[in-house]
Amino acid sequence: MSTAMHTFIGVDIAQNHLDIAVEPTGQVWTESYDAEGLSRAIERIKQTTPDLVALEPTGNLEKPCMNAFLAADLPVILVNPQRIRNFARSIGQAAKTDRLDARIIARYAQAVRPPRRKLPDQDRQQLAELVVRRDQLSAMHAAETYRLSRVSPAMQREIQPHIAYLEACLDDLNRRIDQRIATHPIWAVHRNLLTSVPGVGPTVSAYLIACLPELGGCSHRQIAALVGVAPFAQDSGSRRAQRSIRGGRSRIRRALYMATLVALRYNQVLPRHYERLLAAGKRKKVALVACMRKLIVILNAMMKSLTPWRTQPTPQT
Repeated sequence: MSTAMHTFIGVDIAQNHLDIAVEPTGQVWTESYDAEGLSRAIERIKQTTPDLVALEPTGNLEKPCMNAFLAADLPVILVNPQRIRNFARSIGQAAKTDRLDARIIARYAQAVRPPRRKLPDQDRQQLAELVVRRDQLSAMHAAETYRLSRVSPAMQREIQPHIAYLEACLDDLNRRIDQRIATHPIWAVHRNLLTSVPGVGPTVSAYLIACLPELGGCSHRQIAALVGVAPFAQDSGSRRAQRSIRGGRSRIRRALYMATLVALRYNQVLPRHYERLLAAGKRKKVALVACMRKLIVILNAMMKSLTPWRTQPTPQT
């Protein structure tokens, strides 16, 4: 029987420092959050030969740390902050400091051993930043356009230049996103595959490429859960509650929702599925979510086999 000790690292990330904990030894130390501190942290972590190095997402503050650890070939995972908080409560840990948080993250990795998933490389992170920024500017543009018809002519003259500026920024962002995808040898192929599906256009395909790197590398159930369109049971005893969806990546789910609405008009597969569900007594909202799930399952199968829509058999869901 092997006597090798399994080691799990938890890293709590603050603006200027990292708190790093090791389980099962209980060792904790602090490094500055800069190039020198990351270098020291990597060297010291490598000496422990960790099974997992767990980071908690902190509003993109974790990205330099994640990229440095990935470049050093450390087994990095990102853990859901809500799961960390729930785990802390489950073991009676009420106090909260950076060092305690690092220990809780390490203990969570040790107890749960979450699977490693593909993390976005720096190219994909930059593409995701552009896609997210386009989202933000689109929301500003929609808000200003809404205000324009509800204010006085004098205020309209104040708002119109801002709308024109936002439209110019959106055009520039769309051009940069398209250029990044078109000049990337893998993304260009993936976009051609995705946009071969009626209902999936350049905008939705950019979301999928930038924010769902797991597409094509997961099972149908896993990809549906990642997007947040997998129904979860909530039964207890003789009680059979209505299934509902929760969690997942809301940005991808919103893009998938719009793609599904278009696909229900122009796609041959989804309208039949939708009408069959309605005929079975399902509510329209439930049927729409089921079509979203079917669409992401189809896209996942296409990406896995690199098969375009026209020759893609309809997967059973």
